Amino acid sequence: MADQQEEEDLRMALRMSMQNSPPEPKRSKPREASISPATTTPEESRRLQRELMAAAAEKRMLAAAKTASSSSSPSRNEKSGDLGIKEAEMKAKEVNLGNELSEKEAYHLFSVVFGSGVSKAILAQWSNQGIRFSPDPETSMGLVQHEGGPCGVLATIQAFVLKHLFFPDELGKVAVNMPQNLSSRRSPKSQYVASNNFSAFTEDAKTRALVKSMNEILFLCGNNKRAVIATLSVVSDGIEGSEGSPKDVIVAQALEGLSIESASDLQKVLRVDMFTSSTSAFKRLEAMIPIFQSRMGALLFLISALLSRGLDSVQADRDDPSLPLVTAPFGHASQEIVNLLLCGQAVPNVFDGRMDLGGGMFLKGIPTSVEVGFLTLLESLNFCKVGQNLKCPKWPIWVVGSESHYTVLFALDTAVQDENELEERESQIRKAFDAQDQSGGGGFISVEAFHQVLRETSIRLPSDKLNSLCGSGFIVWSEFWQVILDLDKNLGGLKDSTGQMGRKMFDLYHFNGIAKSDLNGSQATAGDSPPVQRPRLTKLRVSVPPRWTPEEFMADVAVPPGTEGSESSGKDTEAAKPEQPPQHAPLADCIRTRWPRAVCNWIGDPPSIV
Repeated sequence: MADQQEEEDLRMALRMSMQNSPPEPKRSKPREASISPATTTPEESRRLQRELMAAAAEKRMLAAAKTASSSSSPSRNEKSGDLGIKEAEMKAKEVNLGNELSEKEAYHLFSVVFGSGVSKAILAQWSNQGIRFSPDPETSMGLVQHEGGPCGVLATIQAFVLKHLFFPDELGKVAVNMPQNLSSRRSPKSQYVASNNFSAFTEDAKTRALVKSMNEILFLCGNNKRAVIATLSVVSDGIEGSEGSPKDVIVAQALEGLSIESASDLQKVLRVDMFTSSTSAFKRLEAMIPIFQSRMGALLFLISALLSRGLDSVQADRDDPSLPLVTAPFGHASQEIVNLLLCGQAVPNVFDGRMDLGGGMFLKGIPTSVEVGFLTLLESLNFCKVGQNLKCPKWPIWVVGSESHYTVLFALDTAVQDENELEERESQIRKAFDAQDQSGGGGFISVEAFHQVLRETSIRLPSDKLNSLCGSGFIVWSEFWQVILDLDKNLGGLKDSTGQMGRKMFDLYHFNGIAKSDLNGSQATAGDSPPVQRPRLTKLRVSVPPRWTPEEFMADVAVPPGTEGSESSGKDTEAAKPEQPPQHAPLADCIRTRWPRAVCNWIGDPPSIV
């Protein structure tokens, strides 16, 4: 009887579909009383048509779900009927090969990423970089890079992978709906030290950390509401039906001869699916991980992140949406790409919040605190100013930017993020100062803004010092900080009679994913064998002097004992000296933007950020 009614519904819907009337956007609930088509208006006729078609479709879906539930494993048969239906529907969604983009959508996507004049060389770079772990035991926790350009994507994924590898889940659990502007500072009681045995991670553990990282980033881009996963039609079908088969081989064979040289090429092979459930997205990523490990992996993940955010939202995030996200002439990932993966918004700047330029114009920076942070060599060269949101992330992991490359800096001890009295007070004052700095990171503010900073930080300057600072009409940070160091604590300053406030010593690790020939490392080959190609990992010993006198700050060098004007005794200065003579590399300049006056030491070749 039910089958006969369903057939009648379908016949009625088919007859009514011949009217060629466009459907309305929504349907009402099925009506209990039937209405003769001969006596209905066109609007009612269309509504009845939709209801009949939807009812018939729902019956078929219900029957299919019941069939799938009854044929599942014994453990599933023990579950309730409703739960079994939901699981069957979820499984049906998970094996969906994805939706094809329209020509217009594909063109828009290609234009946003590459622009209109992209070279074949840049497209080849982005079409030949997978997301794969290094085969070298000493760097096996790191993603290896063979092509220039996608390093911004790889380094950011790498930062999240390190988070999930080194810090247990229970330390990093954050409620999905937790406000993103909560303070990321960690108290000393929450100190955790991860193991430094980098070769101990199993392949399953690394893959799981990779999938969790990708899932977290995509939902971050989707405002914790959705994630879009992009895959390839030429591969997905083979992966879904390849139980027990070598998936890497299947993917490699499917990609033979495939090239992306235009929006049309992209539209033909790209397939996308949207997920609102983190669990479903995780399962999809896990099933598709061979595709992301393939040579198209980095590009597919970038597309996934952009579509998770939404192309219109991405363009609205940017200060200049006319420029492509992949920069010419070398095809590097722009800062907008890195920021999108770090904070979920494709903003172009690294300062906190927005900068008001007047006349209703704003420059957009990092809006919230982040899980992993960012440092850049450009700050040490005074080209920009990284805000506290990126400098002080929740976990001691930073993407490091240079003029042409992105690498990763990290610590295994969360205590490196703990602030002592000097650092905490400096952060408070610096944040208030930066909030008033409209110079684009130049480090100076107006007199009016300066008085606002003094009020917010409860600093009471003597009149002579106040007049001296304000005499030129603007206040420079370095001069202001010099006054703060010489100002008594009861006036809001940081004058320290012990000379030991602020001393720190800790270890950092630097990872550069570019595979280079290694002739001197522990795995150097002998005879005519080719040199080992592997990423580079460097351990650094970082020492921060106990305090900064005005002379030390302005000279940016250690002051020897007995220097006139220094309030630190010779004994204090000796205690501030590092265990070894300081070494220099551009990475050390990046580290000093986070820990001013720090000196670094390492063994072997200097760490490279290019």
